[in-house]
Amino acid sequence: MNRPCVLALGFFDGVHLGHGGLLKKTREVADRLGLPAAALTMDNHPDTLVFGKELPLLNTPEERAYLMRTLYGIDEVRTLHFDRATMEQPWQEFVRETLCRQHQAAFVVCGHDYRFGARAEGTPERLRELCETLGVGFACIPKITLDGETVSSTLIRSLLERGEAARAVRFLGHPHLLSGRVISGQRLGRTLGIPTANLRPAEGILIPRFGVYAGYAYFDGQRRMAVVNIGVRPTVHGGNVTVEPWLLDFDGDLYGHDLRLELVDFLRPEKQFASLEELKTEVHRNAEQTRAILGAVNGK
Repeated sequence: MNRPCVLALGFFDGVHLGHGGLLKKTREVADRLGLPAAALTMDNHPDTLVFGKELPLLNTPEERAYLMRTLYGIDEVRTLHFDRATMEQPWQEFVRETLCRQHQAAFVVCGHDYRFGARAEGTPERLRELCETLGVGFACIPKITLDGETVSSTLIRSLLERGEAARAVRFLGHPHLLSGRVISGQRLGRTLGIPTANLRPAEGILIPRFGVYAGYAYFDGQRRMAVVNIGVRPTVHGGNVTVEPWLLDFDGDLYGHDLRLELVDFLRPEKQFASLEELKTEVHRNAEQTRAILGAVNGK
């Protein structure tokens, strides 16, 4: 049984700066009222069912929950199953039954563009009016802009697809996450002195532009700088899309470990080299670039 809470509403893909304003308000009100700060997300994106198209997501549900808890102090991340019944639920019923009865919302916080209920008839203004009738607190967060643009998951997806990772980080407010379990690979990197982990990304998650990134790898409470290659490894005729981080200053076996990557900046597009030696030389150069970039970031 859910307990009374201050409830943030949204899908929260990416948990970007726009969501941040909403989540900060939720935490602030929860502290004032002495209630838990909770967020209600969904197990799959509504567009998949509403428009019948698959939308590549920025995060897995687990990553969304991790970001909301660690960055914004959200106590509980609750997940709503989005199916046809949810899609066709009248907006008034969604408020009364889902928000108030099931999730015990004493106060709700939404964004300026929040839509819900059958045919997306639920709007922030309608939600405000019904909350007043039901004695539930309400707050709506205006759009958040940066560099003259509205912060949105759609914008961040397009930046990552173009390889503009550093700009995506500005709109996210944190490095972009990719996580998964380390699986067995060709072990070719080890023979070149650049042992990489082979990470299988989750189904349905956006794969950023193919290329090499500077970032961090987290595992077992440790953090290491990492050179991350995303792509099909044309030099060795890889074929399948892989995410392969080389953890700098680390010597060990990560097979079977869960790894979380943070992509900070894009170094170069994926390319085919004339030889493995040429590839090795370039990857070592990318390692030096990574040290310089992350050292500069940490020095700010």
